[in-house]
Order: sequence, then structure tokens, then C-alpha cells
Amino acid sequence: MTNIVSVSTTELGNRRRQLRRQRRLKLVQVLWQTLAVGSLAGGVVWAIGQPIWQIRQPEQVDVEGNYLLSDRMIRSSLPLSYPQSIWQIQPRAMEKALLREQPIEEAIVSRQVFPPRLTVEVTERRPVAIASSAIATNRRGGDADLGWLDAEGNWMPFSSYTELKQTDQLPDLKVVGPVEQYRPHWKQLYETLSRSPVDVYEIDWQDPANIILMTEIGAVHLGSYGSRFSEQLQVLDRMRKLPEQLDVSQIDYIDLKNPGSPLVLMVSDSQSESLTSTPESTSD
Repeated sequence: MTNIVSVSTTELGNRRRQLRRQRRLKLVQVLWQTLAVGSLAGGVVWAIGQPIWQIRQPEQVDVEGNYLLSDRMIRSSLPLSYPQSIWQIQPRAMEKALLREQPIEEAIVSRQVFPPRLTVEVTERRPVAIASSAIATNRRGGDADLGWLDAEGNWMPFSSYTELKQTDQLPDLKVVGPVEQYRPHWKQLYETLSRSPVDVYEIDWQDPANIILMTEIGAVHLGSYGSRFSEQLQVLDRMRKLPEQLDVSQIDYIDLKNPGSPLVLMVSDSQSESLTSTPESTSD
């Protein structure tokens, strides 16, 4: 019985000493791992800060897909301070900044590690008309009652295109009236208008019950916008030779509220001349 107790006590002592050695060994391993990770992290931080990984000048940012906006304007909208490590740059944040600051429909920012460069691919919102709208500008705190419209009806501040690559691509068409008033119809209206051979310089939408077009043959009253807009433009196209039959300076306006019965209101006697018989005859 005494031998059994003695053996058990010896084994327990050996086990305690073995556990203490294992704990010390584990502690040493943890310390070495911590030191190694800290050294590695410090090395990474040091490496990241080296000039070889930095965007140091705007020329290291390539801009692609821009036709109206200059490279300088796009670069200036990037949340980027020079020099900045390529590893610290957040492409998604840059994309959001571009969409917020510039008339851009889509932006993709990608990084190149060596040599460090950024590539910014953009799809611009191309203006198709100059918009004069107090509602749109007041909502955005603008100073001037002017802006741009793209084909989808998106309003953009007039200052968006103060620095251009190709100024000849800016539109001449002007739209007068609150943007929110005609935005629901703009996309379809502009698509129809862009297919018409008639030159339209201005669309007056101040009174939704009577939209007025300023065209190459004078002012045209359409009434409210509706499904007959395409037909109205077709009739207007057939009337383009009207100046050969009438003195344009004496025409007050052309009434196309009913495209089946177009009227020409003359200034001289304030009487309307009916063209209902054969609108096609104006092109003879």
C-alpha cells in the first residue's frame, strides 16, 4: 500500500513539472509569434510608406472615356492627396465622389500596384439642352437660373461644363420652364424631337397647357404635351416651305394644337389663316 502511494505521488510531481514546462514553452511561442507579427506589420507599414508605392502626381491618374470633361476636372474631384500610398486608396469611395461631384453616369476606378497608377473610366452624362428652371437651381442652391439636361432628363448645374475638351459638342436647344414640370415627358419628347428634320431652338414649357416651340419657321403653339406630338412635328415638317408662300415677319405664330387643322395667325390683322384643307400643299 505504501509503494502504491509513493508511486502515485512521484507521477503527480512529474506531471506537474511537465505541465509547467509546457506552459513556459507555450508562453515563449506566443511571445515569439507576437514579436514576429509585430515585426511583419511594422515592415508592411514601412514598405507602404515608401515612394515606390505612392501616387505622387496627377499624371499617375489615367482618365478614360471622357469627351466633354477634361482630365483635370475629373482628377480634381477624386479624394486623393499627393503623395498617397496606392494601398490606402479606396476605389469605391473615389467612384462615389465622381458621381457626386461631376455630371457622370458611371465611374470605375482601378489600381495598378507596380508601377503605382490609377485608371479612372467614366461614362459622361452628355447635355442635350440648356435648361432654364428656377425650381431646379433653387433646390440645389445655384446662383443662376441655368443648367443642363441630358437625354434622360437629369438636371446638371451650368458650372459642370466650365472647362471642356470639345466645346462644339454643347447643345443649342434651350428649354424654359420648371424641370419637374416636364421631366416625366422629357425622354420620349426628346427622342421624338431628335428624329424630326425641323430645327427647334427653344421649348417654352412655362405653361403646360400650351407648349411653344421656337423653330426655323417661327413660333409654334402645341397645346399640352400628348400622344399627338409626333403627328404635330410631321405636320410642321410639311410646313417648312411656308416662308416661300407667306411673309414670315408677319406671322405671329403657328397653331398646331389640332394637327389635323393647322392655323397660321398673322400679326397684321390678328386673323388666322386656315391651312386645314391640305397641309401637304405648303410643301408644294
